[in-house]
Amino acid sequence: MTSLRRIVTHPGGAHRDDLLACCVLAALHGCVIERRIPTPAELDDPAVATVDIGGSHDAARNNFDHHHFPREHPPTCALSLVLQAIGLYEDARTFCEWLEPAEWFDSRGPKRTAEWLGVPRRAVAQLNSPIDATLLRRFAAASLHQPGETVYDYLRLVGQDLLDYLRTVRDQLAFVARHGERWSVQAANTTIETVFLPRTEPSLDEPSAGVAHFIRKQGLERVVGAMIYPDRRGPGYGMQRYEDDPRLDFSRLERQADVHFAHQSGFVCKTTATTPERLRALLALAVIG
Repeated sequence: MTSLRRIVTHPGGAHRDDLLACCVLAALHGCVIERRIPTPAELDDPAVATVDIGGSHDAARNNFDHHHFPREHPPTCALSLVLQAIGLYEDARTFCEWLEPAEWFDSRGPKRTAEWLGVPRRAVAQLNSPIDATLLRRFAAASLHQPGETVYDYLRLVGQDLLDYLRTVRDQLAFVARHGERWSVQAANTTIETVFLPRTEPSLDEPSAGVAHFIRKQGLERVVGAMIYPDRRGPGYGMQRYEDDPRLDFSRLERQADVHFAHQSGFVCKTTATTPERLRALLALAVIG
């Protein structure tokens, strides 16, 4: 992407997609954001990003408007186009569960989004946060946002956190692919497919999240029932059911001498056990017979 000297987005009311697209671009380039109609010269200038306005989608010129797409085009928003341009869209669609609803809401409106989600229309509004409302209102209230100002600096933090998260996910996927193991643990006439991440040096900062991301990226959501990963607070392991697999209840392990924590809801436990043999045995004991 060409280095930007300016971001231009539409005036008037602000929406999540144009705001988040500006957040990402501000984090990458640190340039001013102007809320106005872009000029023809700016649409041709790759050093000026036009976001959610201008009637053009041309990543080479940093034009990121989706409003001219035909009605049957897949739900897309300005943030989608920016993420595509920087090569992070597929990861974001996989690991940012809020992105697809945002695409639907911006391109199809609240009624069709609610229908797609299978919820009442009112539920979409019920999930709104005053944090969102304040940021959108403050963003819309000024025609210029520049570094050093509260709103701009917060926008940049949002964009940087999103970029950092997606880059961390990529690192996690590569790490689990190198070190992780697939186990098939049989008990009570069923087989629990498990992803096991052994303790390594160095280790992942968020091992449970890394294993969960790996399962999703590999398309194993309907296959894997459990995750076992290094406990960040001790030398043992955490054991967790994946997507609340109903066959497992780790509260059944609370009386085991090497299990020092078992959540009463049964979704997770922590153990000082370290050998694969013992970990497999504990997992089998957690299976509901």
